[in-house]
Amino acid sequence: MKAFLKKQWSNILFVILLALLIIPQTRMPIQVFVQRIIAFSPSEKKASERETLQDYNWNLQKLNAEEVNFSESKGKVTIVNFWATWCPPCVAEMPSFQKLYNAYGEKVDFYFVTSEKPKKVEKFMEKNGYTLPIFLQSFEAPKMLESYALPTTYLISKTGEIVIDEEGAADWNSQKMRSLLNSLLSE
Repeated sequence: MKAFLKKQWSNILFVILLALLIIPQTRMPIQVFVQRIIAFSPSEKKASERETLQDYNWNLQKLNAEEVNFSESKGKVTIVNFWATWCPPCVAEMPSFQKLYNAYGEKVDFYFVTSEKPKKVEKFMEKNGYTLPIFLQSFEAPKMLESYALPTTYLISKTGEIVIDEEGAADWNSQKMRSLLNSLLSE
C-alpha cells in the first residue's frame, strides 16, 4: 500500500484538487487565491492609443438609493470598476482596491459599479469590511465605458483620456499605479 501511495501521490493530489474545484463552497476561495497570485499591476495605455471620453452622462444609484450622475466626475481623475460578488477575479482584486481607495479616496473619484441586488452587495461589503463607493447600474454606461467582461476597470484622466482599460484582476495598489495616479493628479 505504501508503494502504491508513493507512486500515485501526485494523481491523488490532483483528484483531491479537482474535487475541491467542483464543490462551490471551496471553488470560489481557490479561484480568488489563484487570481491574487497572478494579478499584476494594470497596464497603462500608450498616449497615442488613448481615447478621450466625451459622454459623461450616466445615471447611477448609490447603495443608499441616492441618484448620482457620472458627469460630477468630469475634470477629475476617476476610476470606474465593473464587478460582481460572484466573480472570482473581481473578489480577488477588491483588497488592493480598498487599499488604493484608503490612500486616494479624497483625491480620486471611485465608482464600483454592479448590476447585482443591493442586499447581496451590502452583505458582501459588510462581511469583508470594504468601504468602497458602490453604485448600482440601472442605465447603460457611456459607449466608451461599455464592457462585457468582469472585472473591467477604467482610469480616466482630468481631460477625459482613458489611461487604463483593464479586463481581469490586477494589483491596483502597486507602486506603479500610485505613481501614475500621482502624475495624473498633478496635471
